[in-house]
Amino acid sequence: MELIGINGGEFIILAILAVVILGPEKLPEYAKKLANLVKELRRMANGAKEQLREEVGDEVADMDWRKLDPRQYDPRRIIKEALVDEFDEAVNAAKAPPHPAQAPVRTAVETAKQKPLAADELAPFDTEAT
Repeated sequence: MELIGINGGEFIILAILAVVILGPEKLPEYAKKLANLVKELRRMANGAKEQLREEVGDEVADMDWRKLDPRQYDPRRIIKEALVDEFDEAVNAAKAPPHPAQAPVRTAVETAKQKPLAADELAPFDTEAT
């Protein structure tokens, strides 16, 4: 039995302490107050849920909030999957044949590498690159 982080043995110890501290004559009165508090909290939670449903709509009010619980996510798995996905995309892009519309653009330097310069010709120089 796990109730608000209290296991069965701890619950029994708390019950014994309550009997000793409050005494048997006041214990039923405090148990009734605790039961009323739990009922009131439950009523308030249901009221808040109904108000949310009225204001936002049924699709949000009926949403499974457990799927959004951040405790269920393992950051190591998320990072690993992201890295593997990016790597796979890069490999697929490298394997894909180039599209004719995306022919590589040759710069002046690359063009100059393909043919030797004449004796009186200056080397290509890009003023914007310096």
